[in-house]
Amino acid sequence: MTEFLKLGDRKLSSRLLVGTARYPNNAMMLDALVASGTELVTVSIRRIDIDAAKQEGGILDLVSDKFTLLPNTAGCYTAKDAIFTANLSREALGTNLIKLEVIGDEKTLLPDSEELLRAARELVADGFDVMPYCNDDPILCMKLADAGCVAVMPLGSPIGSGAGIRNPYNFRIIRERVDIPIIVDAGIGTASEAAFAMELGCDGVLLNSAISGANDPVRMARAFRNGVLAGRDAYLAGRIPMQYHATPSSPTTGLVQS
Repeated sequence: MTEFLKLGDRKLSSRLLVGTARYPNNAMMLDALVASGTELVTVSIRRIDIDAAKQEGGILDLVSDKFTLLPNTAGCYTAKDAIFTANLSREALGTNLIKLEVIGDEKTLLPDSEELLRAARELVADGFDVMPYCNDDPILCMKLADAGCVAVMPLGSPIGSGAGIRNPYNFRIIRERVDIPIIVDAGIGTASEAAFAMELGCDGVLLNSAISGANDPVRMARAFRNGVLAGRDAYLAGRIPMQYHATPSSPTTGLVQS
């Protein structure tokens, strides 16, 4: 039986979400997206010409028939700009799904939590299904969940850093305290880190640079697909407890006595 990732009223079989930026070319991008098994792909609304992107061969023309679009507000530094961009996206693409980004600093690209929460509350009230990119702060994630977001997307480490999940303890706390999906967004560099995220109880992984910047994007996309599946299975199966001393795997009863 297929286990679905539920985002609002959407049900996805794949728990890997993939970006569409920085690939060597569009053909490579499409091959990587297919190899990843993703069903939901991100597109930055502020960084494309929407009319041109809808024309034959444009980014929206290439992906909109094959995947569900997750427009994002990348490049926004205030709640006002993010809200404007989200409304532009809904009008242009006909979707109320939005990946909400409100950046607080150009160098680190870390989120501005105050502006993010303000924008999330207003967009939810306006009928959007909001997926906010946020810090790995359990309290902030709880507030975003209470605001009505359909998922929270805490960063593992800064965008594009490839540094993996730097604070797994916070992710465990977030998993304990929020009931909506948790999707790791930013910092994942290789498939084992995606598997680790899923083993922590995350519901999905979103990434871009780790695939588009790889020497072989298609092969890396396939590796991430398998890593996410393996991590999810391991989480559901339940790992054995960690302990200091050995425990024999063979039975100790009925041994032949010398």
